[in-house]
Amino acid sequence: MNPISDVVASLSGAVKRYGNLTALDGVDLVLHRGELLAVLGPNGAGKSTSISLLLGLIRPDQGRAELFGLDPQQIDARRRIGVMLQSAMLPLTLRVDELLRLVASYYPHPRPLEESATLAGIRDLLKRPYGKLSGGQQRRVQFALAICGRPELVFLDEPTVGMDIDARQKLWAAMRALVAEGCAVVLTTHYLEEAEALAQRVIVMGKGRVLSEGSVDALRAQVPLTRIRCVTDLDAAFVATWPNVASAEREGSRMRISTSAAENVLRRLLDADTSLSELEVQRAGLAEAFTELTREETALEQEAA
Repeated sequence: MNPISDVVASLSGAVKRYGNLTALDGVDLVLHRGELLAVLGPNGAGKSTSISLLLGLIRPDQGRAELFGLDPQQIDARRRIGVMLQSAMLPLTLRVDELLRLVASYYPHPRPLEESATLAGIRDLLKRPYGKLSGGQQRRVQFALAICGRPELVFLDEPTVGMDIDARQKLWAAMRALVAEGCAVVLTTHYLEEAEALAQRVIVMGKGRVLSEGSVDALRAQVPLTRIRCVTDLDAAFVATWPNVASAEREGSRMRISTSAAENVLRRLLDADTSLSELEVQRAGLAEAFTELTREETALEQEAA
């Protein structure tokens, strides 16, 4: 267990309503120093509302939100955080180095400009006007602005949207470096492989509630399915009728099978097709766990539509 002094942000029984809509329904959340927490959920799950409460942008109708044990709207708490939201309205004519110096000036002990630029991978962009950058480049600059004040807690809302693979990998490395420094990171993302690669802990939200919480491995364990892929001439519809087979689908010459009893299905596959090849067996990933945990919420949304 982490000592109380390691808690950098928390929600306790947080409720937020907008008219007849309950955006948050008694959410408890605790974030510790040096931890990367991924907050996942479908649209309307309550992710953005939770972050807004922690940032002090809105107030809970019931319950409490705290940053470093303080009201999130207090300046002493806000000076210790960095924020990268999904969209940012920044002066288009300012150069990137001018933006960095401006934002860094709001903090008592900011990083040196070169250090922020190196972490964000934007050293080659410093003399360019922000408005002349591509969408992916602007996102990297926004990340640099979020970390330039040497914050103890960083909120990253869909940070890698619009980035190419190389830029995304570099940003992942920067997030890991922040955590290694002892910085806490809250990450919201629709890229489940991003959460799987980075998060020490994952919270899955749905309909304003926390549906599940734990490590990536703990969430995987909630889905007792194994994925089997192989090259076979067997009919997928026929395999789907076998006991313990949740689904069987064809991908060209390959078949993809989900099963709760991999050993039994493997034996039957090998008996049914002696020419079977390129066999791969993999336990359920975070994507499968997320799908299972949010299945009810997704079904309700589809019914409402």
